[in-house]
Amino acid sequence: MFANINEIAEIESSKAWNEQEVPKTIYELIQRTKNKYPQNNAVSFQLLSDPSSFSETLKWDQLYQRVCQTANFFNSLGLGRDDTVAFLLPNCLETIYTLIGGMIACKVNPINPLLSAPQIAGILRSSNAKVLVTLESFPKANIAQLTAEALKEAPKIEHVIEVSLARYLKPPKSWLIPFVRPKSPHYRNVKIHKFYKAIDSQSGDSINFEDYSSDHVMALFHTGGTTGFPKLAQHLPEGMIYNGWCGEQLGITAQDNVICPLPLFHVFAAYPILATAMYTGAHVVFPTPSGYRGEGVFDNFWKLVEKWQITFMITVPTALSVLMQKPINADVSTLKAALCGSAPLPVELYNRFEKSTGVTIMEGYGLTEATCIVSINPRYGVKKVGSVGLSFPYTNVRILDFEDTGKVRKECDVNEVGEICVSNPGVFVGNTYTDIDKNRDLYGDEKWLRTGDLGYKDEDSYIWISGRAKDIIIRGGQNVDPSVIEETMAGHPKVAFAGAIGQLDHKMGELPCVYVELMEGTQSSAEELLKYAQEKIQDKLACPVYVEILNPLPKTAVGKVFKPDLRKLAINRVLRDRFHKEKINLEINTVEKQQTGLVAEVSHFEDRNRDKVKSILGEYPVAWEFKD
Repeated sequence: MFANINEIAEIESSKAWNEQEVPKTIYELIQRTKNKYPQNNAVSFQLLSDPSSFSETLKWDQLYQRVCQTANFFNSLGLGRDDTVAFLLPNCLETIYTLIGGMIACKVNPINPLLSAPQIAGILRSSNAKVLVTLESFPKANIAQLTAEALKEAPKIEHVIEVSLARYLKPPKSWLIPFVRPKSPHYRNVKIHKFYKAIDSQSGDSINFEDYSSDHVMALFHTGGTTGFPKLAQHLPEGMIYNGWCGEQLGITAQDNVICPLPLFHVFAAYPILATAMYTGAHVVFPTPSGYRGEGVFDNFWKLVEKWQITFMITVPTALSVLMQKPINADVSTLKAALCGSAPLPVELYNRFEKSTGVTIMEGYGLTEATCIVSINPRYGVKKVGSVGLSFPYTNVRILDFEDTGKVRKECDVNEVGEICVSNPGVFVGNTYTDIDKNRDLYGDEKWLRTGDLGYKDEDSYIWISGRAKDIIIRGGQNVDPSVIEETMAGHPKVAFAGAIGQLDHKMGELPCVYVELMEGTQSSAEELLKYAQEKIQDKLACPVYVEILNPLPKTAVGKVFKPDLRKLAINRVLRDRFHKEKINLEINTVEKQQTGLVAEVSHFEDRNRDKVKSILGEYPVAWEFKD
């Protein structure tokens, strides 16, 4: 465990990372933990959020057996080191078997089931997946239907393996499934397998093929950020094992119970959490297929903490905001700490949580491209609220200033904002993305991964994030950091979260605007919130010209405000208002295209206005096209 930068330096100076006695492959990792803690609880899952509902728990030897069976089945389908198995699944035990078994047998490609069918098909094509593990038809789930649509545009998929969630229900609820389950969709010509029939035919004693070396690309995770179309990041075993080692440095042990209501298709759940359990022997609880999004999870969360005797809770700022609007109606005295990531945590929310629970939040920072983990506010050290803490041992962070050409201009001074750049065992230098073109200009001085996040280090080496380079609002040539607006709005007692963007302006290029989500049970108006912003924001360039209330804000699966959707709304609104003033009737629909980004599609206008419409559109910094 470490508490400050000096203790981190001591760990690093004692031995190099490659001298640490850690497993070299994922198979070695789970085999080691199975041998050390065979009868310890490993993972638990419950379909429903009610603490009294049925749950299933596997010991480490049982999880090892299921993982081996799954890996062996993938291998029996002809999948090898360079092949890919994708999964389109909610959280369940079968997702864990697929994730780990896929890493051992081939490459695994987790896919967010909240994406559209065309996006899913695009990821399947990019990953060259031959096998897809997905959900069979189930009430209140559309994954089977999404799969059928996506497969029409993913011709390389040869096998579909179906998982049933019905096994997690007990009578009388299980009796109802055949009557309320949606009709199974028709898949194109692929081989269909039932998950347990497939893996139960395989040995669970060990893998029946030679384990791959440590340079094996084990996973392809699509980016889950806020900037648009996903990219596929490549991960090596070393990165996952490093995440587990870091979890041990935080003091997580085989005696701990961790609740993780985050999706397993995202790196936060897969690496800092599941990898830590695999490294330390800790027990992880996954409540409901949809985690925090599951029905009743927020209402039952504290009771689940009591039921499972949780010591570490895993969360994101949006979930914390909702939890703080619920009564703490259970005994949560077992809680030691909360780990929070995925997006900046507002200071007020941090203080509210700590005051209500008496539990400290360890706010951290990571990204898909670095196999997740980068920094954290240390468990036993100084917590600088609003920062993302100190970099983990063997993670080096530099704040760099770049020229427009991508060349490093200089390393920034203390408290000077630049781009956060990372070097650690999770960075696959030169091969971060599967698309070679995406790796160009991605590294500073040919080693340091450019995160795209702006920030600085203070005099104690704590890292502070000030925004996304791509999110910067450029108002008449002046940069406006959207986090200034978002932090200010989050301080309003009725505001849960805010997302600030630059809206189109034909004179200034962009003007700040902000969309807000209100606290549950509160009411406000755009006028009230705009007045609040104007009073609180000192930099008048950063004052939003427009405020809109959206309940809820569009978010990614891990709680980040999804700004492309906000930009679409703003483009549509600004252009519609402009054409309304010009007395031109037309329709504007902004869409995202993989090659050109956001495009305003213009249609249903009188042909005599075509030249005037073109002239007006040309005044705005946005791509557009006529959709006749």
